[in-house]
Amino acid sequence: MSNIALILGAGSGTRMKSEKSKMLLELMGKTVIERSVQAFLEVPEVDEIIVAGREQDIDIYKELLDDEKVTFVIGGATRQQSVQNAVETIDEADYLLIHDGARPFIKVKDIRAALQAAKEYGAAAVGVPVKDTIKVIDKDNFVVNTPDRATLVAVQTPQVFPFEAYKAALEKAMQDNKEFTDDCGIYEYSGGKIKMVEGEYTNIKITTPDDIAVGENILLQQIRRG
Repeated sequence: MSNIALILGAGSGTRMKSEKSKMLLELMGKTVIERSVQAFLEVPEVDEIIVAGREQDIDIYKELLDDEKVTFVIGGATRQQSVQNAVETIDEADYLLIHDGARPFIKVKDIRAALQAAKEYGAAAVGVPVKDTIKVIDKDNFVVNTPDRATLVAVQTPQVFPFEAYKAALEKAMQDNKEFTDDCGIYEYSGGKIKMVEGEYTNIKITTPDDIAVGENILLQQIRRG
């Protein structure tokens, strides 16, 4: 079995209001991308890690992520294009684990649980139950529907797919000019089913300056718990 993890690290610092990539911001002495990749390096079932990054960041990534398991690819203008660039470099694999590089608090146990669920059910993704009541609104901001909170999950990453099936789904999405914000959407579009695996609320995505403070607090709590 060959399992490849794809870490998406080509995002900019626009919402972070930073000139450099948010992946290169530090959380208690380590960059965001280092923490994200390290989790996958600790998963014995992962045979290779591909990191997608902006062209101007690749050399820095190579210095930070100096491990024989890690290779690099230049990302695209969108998440989906970055995934496409990486997939084109893969000759064969059994499962592809796709993870947001901006989620540095993913735990090894949750990566392994998602991979195991994918092997059992075909595809899987980490997520957490929605805590708030969600309202669907129209273009004028009037509420038109209130979904049952018990049926809602906030999806995270990693998202895990059988490689050949995902590759075919990605090709279909590209051919149909469909752009998705997560890889489950690509797989669902081609008719694939995905098993949700409950993760943790600490698996946040570093997006805004406030997230840095929240992230450092998560790390402090982990240190205190030992």
